[in-house]
Amino acid sequence: MHHNAGTTLRDGTTVSDLINLETREVKVRALSDPELYELEMEKIFAKTWIFLGHETEIPNKGDFVTRDMGSDAVIVARDRDNEIHVSLNVCPHRAMRVQTHDAGNTNVHMCIYHGWAFKPNGDFIGAPVEKECMHGKMTPKDQLGLKKARVALYGGLIFATWNIDGPSLEEFFGDAKYYFDTLFLRTKGGLEVLGPPQRFRINANWKTACEQSAADGFHTLTLHRWLAEVGPYAKKPDAEGKGADLSPEMYGSEVWTDHGHALRCIELDRKILRLTGKNPAELSPVEKLTALPPPGITPEMVPELLERFDDGQLKLMSWRPPQVGGFFPNGLFEFIYLPQPDGTIVGACALHAYIPKGPDKLEFMNWIFAEKDTPPELKARMLRQSVQMLGTSGMVEMEDSDTWPHQTEVAKGAMSKTITMKYQAMFDQGAPEGWPGPGHVGDGFTKDDTQWAWWKYWHELMTSEK
Repeated sequence: MHHNAGTTLRDGTTVSDLINLETREVKVRALSDPELYELEMEKIFAKTWIFLGHETEIPNKGDFVTRDMGSDAVIVARDRDNEIHVSLNVCPHRAMRVQTHDAGNTNVHMCIYHGWAFKPNGDFIGAPVEKECMHGKMTPKDQLGLKKARVALYGGLIFATWNIDGPSLEEFFGDAKYYFDTLFLRTKGGLEVLGPPQRFRINANWKTACEQSAADGFHTLTLHRWLAEVGPYAKKPDAEGKGADLSPEMYGSEVWTDHGHALRCIELDRKILRLTGKNPAELSPVEKLTALPPPGITPEMVPELLERFDDGQLKLMSWRPPQVGGFFPNGLFEFIYLPQPDGTIVGACALHAYIPKGPDKLEFMNWIFAEKDTPPELKARMLRQSVQMLGTSGMVEMEDSDTWPHQTEVAKGAMSKTITMKYQAMFDQGAPEGWPGPGHVGDGFTKDDTQWAWWKYWHELMTSEK
C-alpha cells in the first residue's frame, strides 16, 4: 500500500503531523477536526469492512433495516432468494433517501419523492407512468439501480464495504479471525439478536469511543471501579483487609493485528477455582469448559465446542478467552461473565457500533445476543442483565459515554488541541508459554499496545494514496 505522508489540511498540517510513530503520541486535534473527519469518511469508512448488524434482524424475505456506513445511509435487505444485499439509500434520480423507515418488510423500495422503485437487491424496477418513460432514455434501466456495496456474512454478522476489489473480509480480519471464531462460530444454530439494537446519540467524535474499544484496559480500574465494590461484583478483602481491587482482572494476554483489531484475553483461573474448588492447572480444557462454559454457552452446548474447535482454541477458551475487544474501525464486542448473588455465573454477549454523525457526534448502537439454542428463561436473564450492564441505560456505558464528550470538547481548544494523547505503556514480553494463537501478543498487566495498533492502522489508511 502506497502512503502519502503529505495528506494536507487547509492550514498546512499533514495527517502525519498529528501522529508521532516514534514516541507513540497523537495530537488531541485528531478528535475534533472537521476537515479530518471528512477525510476519514473517504479513506476509512469508504474503504474498509463495516459491521452493520446481524442476519437474524432480517429473517424473512423482504425484511430490511436501514443503517450507516460512515456518513452514507444504506439499506440492508433480504431478497426473494434469501440473499442479503446492502445498497446506498440514495435515489439516483434526485438524491432523495429511498427508504425512510428504520426497518420493515417490502419487495419494493419506492422513493416517496418521484416514485422510482427498486428491488431489495438495489436493481431499478421503474418509474411511474411507464409509457411516458419518466426515467428518460439516455441511461439504460440496468444502470439506474442503487449503488451496491460488497457484502460478507460471518457467523451471521453482516459486513459491507464500498471497496469492491479490495481485501476479503477474512483477509481484513487476518490473525484476529482465529479468536473471533471462538466467539461467533460456536454452535451449529449460531447466534441470534435478542430484539432490535438500542440506539442513542452522544456529543462526541467517533474515535473517542473506537480507540477505547481497541481493548483499553486501564480505564476499568478507575472509571469502572464500582465493578469491584458493588453486589456480586465486589472483591472480598484480602489478608490485609484491602478490598475493591480490580488489578487481578487486568492480567492476561492482549492480542492486536496490523489492521487494528484488538482483543483482551483475561485469565479465568480464579473464577474456575472459586466455582470448582479445584486447582485449574490440574483440570483439562474440557473439564474447565464444563465447569465454566463461555458466556452464552450452556453445559449442554459444550460438546459442540469440542467438535468445532481445535485443541489450541479449546485451550484458549478455557484459559484466557477473548472477553472484550474490537474490530476496526468502529465495532466492539463484549463476551463477559456476570457473577450472580448465588455464586453462579450468567454470560452476556453484546456488540456495539459507534456510527459517525459528524466531527462531534456519534450514534451508539448496542446489539444483545444469545445462541439460538439457549433455553428461553436463560435468554431472558441474559437480556435483562446485559441491558442493566451494557446497554443505553447500562452502568458501564453510562460511564464510558460520559468521558467521550469531554475529550471531544477539549480537543477544540487553541492550546488543548496541540497536546498529545500518549500510548507509551508497552508490553515488555510477548506471548506466554503455550499460547496457541497467532497475531501480536503481549502478556501480563494490560498495556497500550492494542490501542496504538488501532492508531497505526488509522494513520496507514489516512495517508494511503489509494
